Amino acid sequence: MNVGDTLPPLEIAVTRTLIVAGAIASRDYQDVHHDAALAREKGSPDIFMNILTTNGLVGRYITDHLGPRAVLRKVAIRLGAPNYPGDTMILTGIVTAVLGNTVEIRVVGANGIGHHVSGTVTAEVAA
Repeated sequence: MNVGDTLPPLEIAVTRTLIVAGAIASRDYQDVHHDAALAREKGSPDIFMNILTTNGLVGRYITDHLGPRAVLRKVAIRLGAPNYPGDTMILTGIVTAVLGNTVEIRVVGANGIGHHVSGTVTAEVAA
């Protein structure tokens, strides 16, 4: 890998099931992640994905590209536009640093209303 290399994009359908299952799997029982009526009462148009699900999807994106022996050493992400059911998030990445068998990748996940997630992932790849 070289600085400037791009990863192929990954399209993820943001379904109601994905949002709810991700919240339950990460033990995030906040109603805004599973109850549309209560989410609307709190000002959101619908339920939305939690950061732990997003973090997992970013990790999957990197390891899908680097392979199963890659070890994520640091994931530093920031959320932006919410991921609502019915949208699609497209993850993209660009290599920003390579030092030995450690690589840093800038990741962006965009949906229909903007950037849902952005940040960097540092991973160690098998030599």
